[in-house]
Amino acid sequence: MSRQIKMIWDFRGPAALKTAQHHEIHLKEYIVAENIALNITGFQEKSEMHAIAYMVVTDEHMIAVRDNLKPHRAEIYTGA
Repeated sequence: MSRQIKMIWDFRGPAALKTAQHHEIHLKEYIVAENIALNITGFQEKSEMHAIAYMVVTDEHMIAVRDNLKPHRAEIYTGA
């Protein structure tokens, strides 16, 4: 089984959470448009001024997602 990689977009400022929530909508649209089998997305509030949106992909999709959507960072997804 290939690795799962969590692609992360950071948003900062007073509207960070709303922006992350909205960004997740576009990540879900991308999954459908690109016919990606793995469908794990989400958003998290890290603090009052920092939130993230994320999408989990396998190794085979990582390069395309990185080049097309330009995440700020990535980490190995552990499912937690």
